[in-house]
Amino acid sequence: MDNFIFRQHIIDCETVEEKTTYLEILNYSDPAWNVCEEHPLTDDEFENFLNQRGAFAPPKLAEGVKFQDGIRLIVQKDACQDDTFAPLHISLKPEAYESMVRTWHLPFGSIESSSLVGPFFWCSNDHDEEDRHLQIIFRKSDVRKKGKTRGWEIMLSYSYNTGITTGFVKGTESSDITTSLRQLTACFAEVGHPLLLPIIILSHDLSSQNDKRQREARDWLRRLENAITLRNEIDEKEVYSDFDVDGINRDLVECHSRVLWKRPQAYQEIVKEFKEAMTKFIENVPAERNTNLKTLHSSMLSRLDFYRVKLTGMEHYIHTTLERLHIQRQALYNIMAQKESKLNLEIASQQRRLAHATKRDGTAMKTLSLLGAVFLPGTFMASVFSMTFFDFNVGPNFGDPSDSSGEGAQVSNQLWIYFVVTIPLTLIIVLSWYFIDRRRERKYAEEDVEIEKGIDTMEKDILAIMRKKTINKATTWNSGGATAAAANRARMLAIKEPELDAYEMV
Repeated sequence: MDNFIFRQHIIDCETVEEKTTYLEILNYSDPAWNVCEEHPLTDDEFENFLNQRGAFAPPKLAEGVKFQDGIRLIVQKDACQDDTFAPLHISLKPEAYESMVRTWHLPFGSIESSSLVGPFFWCSNDHDEEDRHLQIIFRKSDVRKKGKTRGWEIMLSYSYNTGITTGFVKGTESSDITTSLRQLTACFAEVGHPLLLPIIILSHDLSSQNDKRQREARDWLRRLENAITLRNEIDEKEVYSDFDVDGINRDLVECHSRVLWKRPQAYQEIVKEFKEAMTKFIENVPAERNTNLKTLHSSMLSRLDFYRVKLTGMEHYIHTTLERLHIQRQALYNIMAQKESKLNLEIASQQRRLAHATKRDGTAMKTLSLLGAVFLPGTFMASVFSMTFFDFNVGPNFGDPSDSSGEGAQVSNQLWIYFVVTIPLTLIIVLSWYFIDRRRERKYAEEDVEIEKGIDTMEKDILAIMRKKTINKATTWNSGGATAAAANRARMLAIKEPELDAYEMV
């Protein structure tokens, strides 16, 4: 079954070739015979390297020199193809990939894990009783970022008979594969343990860089707490310059994402699987090799225990950060709701002012009436005096020759009466309108003041009700504990319920 599934996946996979090298570390009883080489691997030498033929054949050892252990790897570091870690993609030619897996007894399931994301570790013994191998898959990949896939993978096979670990290692430029292989070369005397390279890679994945990111996220959280809930635990130069709701909301999301980077729960399971793999290895390794590997094995177990405790502490630390982020998010939502209510209140107040201004603008018609009233007395008096006070008979020297009066134009000597009556009457009307209008403006000004006071009072009352509802659910950071919270609730409950109902309806 395994052969059929493996073969079918080989057919389904697409090939994206990467630059390939090999790493060979062999240890002998005489250190002078030790081998540590890394060179490019061409297609014509690929099969020779797999089968240790030609230039890769084992040397003829001198008398008394014995082979001890070693590691032989096909390496693709700094993989640069966009789809190198995409599902159903391999970076060797299909026939070369199949030959490598079958010759070195590598796990068939590795090709099935090409679509996995996040950290993954698997270890098991194969079923060949004559030449048993410990098979290991350790990989981590992610979706595309800026058009390229990212990750690393190793698949190893340790022969209990020969003590040689063979395998395939690949990683993109963003991975720690290059550094890990450099450290593996520095520890060439300990390559007899098949889990040495996986633990080196794990140590890079759980490096202090992750702790640093969590500390930076906690510092960022304190800045957000200062901006949202005014918690004073930061330096003045770190304070947000202005309360930008959109900017703070984006920072909350980014801070949350940073906290979730490399969550400890996944790596706790990885450490657990590592320990089980260590047990499988030490139970099946021959006794003559067990003696040499005992110290290294204990050291590796101790490191795994260290990672377990470290991840447990980090898990609690991250949990606290996430809870505090949740509190700040809820507080920001409350502030946004209050700002929205305040905006609605401002809109209502503006509409109220507009209605009042419209009412006052209605007095413009009264002004027009006043203009009519100003001219009406003169018009009226002119009409009155036009009856008998004036006689406009045009004389023959000035008018129509047919005029028979012979007297010419005559103006009454009582013309002054028109001005004496018209001017005072007009002044009385204008002054009366002026005083009435001033009185009306003072009344409007008093009404405007009352409107503003009513709006401010309504806003304060609504915010007080909202604060009361918030305080009933949770206390703030500087609330003073349960005693202060109880005092706040008692004070807020002293507000009359009818008044609260009225404000809520508003």
